[in-house]
Order: sequence, then C-alpha cells, then structure tokens
Amino acid sequence: MISVESLSAGPLFGLPLSEMWFGLIFTLLATFLFLDGFDFGAGAIYGLLNTDREHEAVLAAVGPFWDGNEVWLVVFGGTLFAAFPAAYANLFSRHYLLMFGILGALILRGLAPEMYEQRHDERWQRAWSVAFVAGSVLAPFLLGVFAGNWLVGNESSVSLIGVVVGFTLTLLTVVSGAAFLRLKAPLDLPERVSTYGQFAVVGYLVAVVATLAILAVRLPSGLLTLLHPAIVVLVVTSIGLTAGYIVAMRRGESLLALGAAAVLTYGLIAVVGIIMYPAIDPATGATISETIVSTLPLNLMSIAAALLLPLVASYFVVLYSAFSGPISPEEAY
Repeated sequence: MISVESLSAGPLFGLPLSEMWFGLIFTLLATFLFLDGFDFGAGAIYGLLNTDREHEAVLAAVGPFWDGNEVWLVVFGGTLFAAFPAAYANLFSRHYLLMFGILGALILRGLAPEMYEQRHDERWQRAWSVAFVAGSVLAPFLLGVFAGNWLVGNESSVSLIGVVVGFTLTLLTVVSGAAFLRLKAPLDLPERVSTYGQFAVVGYLVAVVATLAILAVRLPSGLLTLLHPAIVVLVVTSIGLTAGYIVAMRRGESLLALGAAAVLTYGLIAVVGIIMYPAIDPATGATISETIVSTLPLNLMSIAAALLLPLVASYFVVLYSAFSGPISPEEAY
C-alpha cells in the first residue's frame, strides 16, 4: 500500500528517478523536434516552391498536425520545471531573450497560414508566405542555438557552438520535412522536394561533424568525452541512416525516409544528453542529483507521468490515424 510516509521515505520502488527524469526530458525534447520538426522543414521547403497549388499542398499537409505537435514543447518545458526547477530558472533566465525569439518565431509560424487564407490578394499572401517561411526557419535555428549553449554552458545567447547547432537542427528539420511532404502530397508537389531532402541530409552530416569538432575543443574533457562508446555508435549509425535516407527518397519510400529522419533526431538529442550527463546545467556545474525536487513530489510526479503520458501518446495515435494517407487534390488548409 502506498502512503505519504512510504512516498517520502525514498524513490518509488527503488527506481533511479533522477536519471529517469533526466532521460525523459531529452526524450520529450527529441519528440518535439521530430514531430514539429517536419512541420518546420515543410515550412522551409514552402519557400522554395513556386505555385499556389504547391503552397496550398504544403499547408494542407501540415495543417492537421502542427498545433498538436507543439504540445510536446510545452510538456518538455513543464517537465524540466517540475523536476529540476533550479536548472529551469537559471537556464531560461540566462537566455530569456533567446526564449522570446523562439516564442516569436513559433507565433509567426502559427499565425502566418491563418492570415494567408484571409485574403486572396497577391501582395497579402506573399507577405504572409515570407512570414511562414521565416517562422519555420527561425524556430528550429533558435532552438538549436539554445541547445548548443545549454550543452556547453555558455552564459551568452550568441556563440559559435550555438550557431552551428542551430544550422544543424534546421537542416535536420528540412530532412524530416521533405520526407513528410513526399509522404503526404506525392502528386501535388514536384520531385525536387525529394532532392531538397537529400541535399539537406548531406549538409546535416557535415554540420554534425563540425559540431563535434567544436565540442572536441570546447568541452573540458575534449575528445575523450566524444569517444564515449554510445556516442561513437550513434555517430556511425547516423552515417548509415544518411545513406539509407537518400536511397529511400530516391526509391520513393517516403515512410522509410521519415523513419530514418526520426532516428537521426532522437540520436542527435541522445548525444546531447550523454555529453551533458550528470550535469543538468553545465554553466553552473549543477548535477541532476543536486537539482532534482525532493522525494515526495518526485514520487507523486512519477505516478502522474506514468498515467498521463500514455494518454497524451494515445491522442497522437488517434490524430495521426485520422489524418493518415496522402492529402486529396482538392484539400486545403
């Protein structure tokens, strides 16, 4: 029987809850970057398309999903705040201007399609198309800047590692977005969308190498940290997945390509988590054991998470099942 006394005595069932919540935070972040990532990538590719029909196809493809996908960003932030409140406070206050930039980009990305459909005026729609592309590119770029600064503990929001990680993440969203668009609108969009994805995945791999080179110099343990067996496996796997993605896109197997993009995304965030562990805030040197909440609320949150997260996941299963398959030719945003 679970009582207040038992919940206060120690971790639930003796589980390593600090480590589990640390892993959960990065899993939620990766989930957001993949699910909303292909929306960002679709928005970036939107700027490379020409006709109204192509633009409408992109908006129709992402329309049912993008606002739901953003839930994972809220869950990520809420989880970080709930489990590691001191790290949350330090991290977000240190980069509050960057946070406002991310929120502004997300608002612009969400507002632009709605405004685009309000008037069928060429100048009006061109302006909101630019806004849609800008929000779709800036959001992942600024998130990457945030992640890079978090990883190495930069106090300032502008840094070389932040910019490089920003480009890396932006290219990865284009990789996901191209596969998603070819899956959802194969007849409404030109074949060159597949080419954009292939170029992006090669650029992503180059950006990853550049990121690792900077980390080898920037991290206290340098190259030794990057030679962690799990990181080596993930990097080697990424090379194989890059080749697999290109082959899948050339063969028109968009679902396989999207799966490869998903593994690349989760692998990238796993590398970040492995490098950072056991620190949760490298800028201050604070570790997960030092910043985790006390035992009672931690146990209660763990029970709540075990009940609620499957419900959230079930909602997304229903959502993606309801809107599965390619969009119809007459479908609009």
